[in-house]
Amino acid sequence: QGQLVESGGGLVQPGGSLRLSCKVSGRTRGDVSVGWFRQAPGKEREVVAGCSSRGLSTHYTDSVKGRFTVSRDNAENTVYLEMDSLEPEDTAVYYCAATVKRFSDTDWSRDDMNYWGKGTLVTVSS
Repeated sequence: QGQLVESGGGLVQPGGSLRLSCKVSGRTRGDVSVGWFRQAPGKEREVVAGCSSRGLSTHYTDSVKGRFTVSRDNAENTVYLEMDSLEPEDTAVYYCAATVKRFSDTDWSRDDMNYWGKGTLVTVSS
């Protein structure tokens, strides 16, 4: 069984930065691609970023390109999401998710993910 635990959420002012962490354990420590999703109030859950099992390949949704960076440290079993130049529209619950599919085979849809964390809230407000 895989387990993902997010941390690092909180309140930040517009233009600020925040780093989220996702600790992976169990089955998710293996050869899995890991992604970050978010769900704002009243909206569908959407993919934000994803990375391959060794972190060599990455994927970003257009709205965060140039502002967010996904990375992973397999020695620490942790995947990170560095968020810069945050905007109020980035306010959401952020979830870590993992898929057993290879990076090249996943379309980063919710249905492709096999494991989910419980989420961490990010609020961007002055």
